[in-house]
Amino acid sequence: MINLPRDRMDQVVKRFDMLEAQMAAGPAPDAYVKMAAEYSDIQEMVAKIRELRAAEREQEDLEAMLGDKGTDSEMRALAEADLPEVESRIEALQQEIQILLLPKDAADERNAILEIRAGTGGDEAALFAGDLFRMYERYSASKGWRFEVVSASDGEVGGFKEIIASVSGKGVFAHLKFESGAHRVQRVPATEAQGRIHTSAATVAVLPEAEEVDIEIKAEDIRIDTMRASGSGGQHVNTTDSAVRITHLPTGIMVVQAEKSQHQNRARAMQILRARLYDLERGRADLERSESRKSQVGSGDRSERIRTYNFPQGRLTDHRINLTLYKLDRVMEGELDEVVNALIADHQSKLLAEMKEG
Repeated sequence: MINLPRDRMDQVVKRFDMLEAQMAAGPAPDAYVKMAAEYSDIQEMVAKIRELRAAEREQEDLEAMLGDKGTDSEMRALAEADLPEVESRIEALQQEIQILLLPKDAADERNAILEIRAGTGGDEAALFAGDLFRMYERYSASKGWRFEVVSASDGEVGGFKEIIASVSGKGVFAHLKFESGAHRVQRVPATEAQGRIHTSAATVAVLPEAEEVDIEIKAEDIRIDTMRASGSGGQHVNTTDSAVRITHLPTGIMVVQAEKSQHQNRARAMQILRARLYDLERGRADLERSESRKSQVGSGDRSERIRTYNFPQGRLTDHRINLTLYKLDRVMEGELDEVVNALIADHQSKLLAEMKEG
């Protein structure tokens, strides 16, 4: 049996009941929104706690029945048959509650900025970056998330030198955050006459989207440069490409946006800059909290090789958790759940180990 923190469980249920009463009393709209968000956040945990308490009462009743010499043989047989099932249910609920009680990453429910860049390997790396982009696009579609390209730089023979997308929906960052790192591909390029396997790479960065309240960007800390590209003139004179480059002077972080609308470019560039600065702050906080960063899956270093996609063998290997799957074709079609769930489970087990050590 798992030793759960009963006091904390009692506090969660008490808080849930209080929120329910306060919401029923009809508070101001702003207060109601905050209460509803917290209510929703702990609702599943409270349901599991109440289910556990009911199962434990059922277990006590069955044990009392078996301990009572006056219980007739038929009732005793029923109790003996029911007890193992109840005990099994209690154990499963305890495990679920233990996971729900783990420290939450404040960014898990945020939308994300997904950045994919071709690495070593020239044209083949750009094609692989394009394959990764489509994989994440299909995975997002399967989750019902909104997937929107923010900016793209095309490869010379296809794919992308760089592509940035905004992904929004429920639990986006929680599902995608372990994708950051170097992804390596091994395959025979279409242009390879000798049939030799080439190795190339692409880098993925997943950043939680930040609000203005999360990161304050002072006007004096940024330099904005605009460059108007040549357009088609005439009726299109107002929609010619107007590239915007924003440089964050304290950190040196630079963001360039070169879509059609200068106003949109500026807003998009600020969105990406804010996400990168927020990611930087999160990284610093992680290091301060634990130099070893035990609870991270991998180091979070963008250059760390996290996964290999071997096309001749149809094999995907995630090096951080020693996971190997022989269904690369389906993974590339967006069937990423098995990999993502394994990474989340590994992360949770490390958090549990840390809690026990603490």
